[in-house]
Amino acid sequence: MTLRVFLGAFGDPGHAFPMLALGEALVARGHAVALQTWRRWEEPARAAGMTFAAAPEYQVFPTRERPMKPYEAAVHAARETVPSVTSFAPDVAVSDILTPAPALAAELAAVPVATLVPHLHPWAAPGFPPYALGARLPRTRLGARLWGAFDPLVARGLEQGRREYNDCRARLGLAPLPGLHTGLSRALTLVATLPQLEYPRRWEPWLRVVGPLLWEPPGERIAPPPGTGPVVLVAPSTAQDPEHALLRAALAGLARAPVRVIATYNGRAPDPPVAVPANAVLVPWLSYAKTMPACDLVVTHGGHGTLVRALACGCPVVVCPAGGDMAENAARADWAGVGVRVPRRLLGPRALRLAVDRALRDGSMGARARAIAAWIAGHDGASAAADEIEAWTARTSG
Repeated sequence: MTLRVFLGAFGDPGHAFPMLALGEALVARGHAVALQTWRRWEEPARAAGMTFAAAPEYQVFPTRERPMKPYEAAVHAARETVPSVTSFAPDVAVSDILTPAPALAAELAAVPVATLVPHLHPWAAPGFPPYALGARLPRTRLGARLWGAFDPLVARGLEQGRREYNDCRARLGLAPLPGLHTGLSRALTLVATLPQLEYPRRWEPWLRVVGPLLWEPPGERIAPPPGTGPVVLVAPSTAQDPEHALLRAALAGLARAPVRVIATYNGRAPDPPVAVPANAVLVPWLSYAKTMPACDLVVTHGGHGTLVRALACGCPVVVCPAGGDMAENAARADWAGVGVRVPRRLLGPRALRLAVDRALRDGSMGARARAIAAWIAGHDGASAAADEIEAWTARTSG
């Protein structure tokens, strides 16, 4: 059965790229797909055969000049999105976890809605550390009980979020939702991460861990400097670290190490310029998919997309979190035994050099990363997500 699927995603690469991967997989199966996201991704969406809809531009956060109610921007955006949904007439919609407007608009148009989580599952189980804190899973029952003391505090925050979201829904004429984590569809939520990075838990039947959805814009393969030493890729965040602290620390710390360094500043030229040692090459952009397979280690802030791409290429990681969910990703890489984490407060040339030395010397990290790469090679996340959407649609239509 050919489907019509409306996709909506936040425009940050960490959210837009997985949705582009899903859209490409659905189009390849003969389905009609529309993607609503930031206009910067219009060209690749259309090139892949999708219908493109520009996401509404609106103020998200309140200011002194214009205070806003919680979710006020989402209410405006949802109303503006309804015409895009109704004109495409989808059978189902899939909305990114950070993008409530497409989900609300689809519901207003009586279209079933699924959620795409393009990172680790954010719902901590009882006894888990609060999500994004960056603490590892406790090893003992006592540790679980200690972390459990935070559960009421987390629950209060989630309850406040539910009240605010239900107020938003009321302004749109939609019924309130009973459960916490209102951004997760109880019909189907796709968690696009590696099961090897997820702590053991009981999974709800509407949750599916499908594997990472890997997509990137065209880029060049960058060769390392000549020599025979291990190749280290320095792959900083595209959105964090405006001072390029990680890039500077890595290049300075590895200048005299017996390694070959490939580094990128991802289009944000360092100011002042960074010194590039003889054993390194620094470029504005590169293709991770083309460059990482020749690398032995990746140094990163720990964005989910970069982390899973490194593991897909069999590379262990050194992670120095900068913000967002990066601390959580670093903790999971440490827990899974595929990387070394460097706390932000300790970031410096010596700390980076020691972390790189440790990761390269510990052969078990490389072995685990290669095992994950083999798993990914046999479990395509975009294909698995498309399977789940097709099966869900068949159930709801039947």
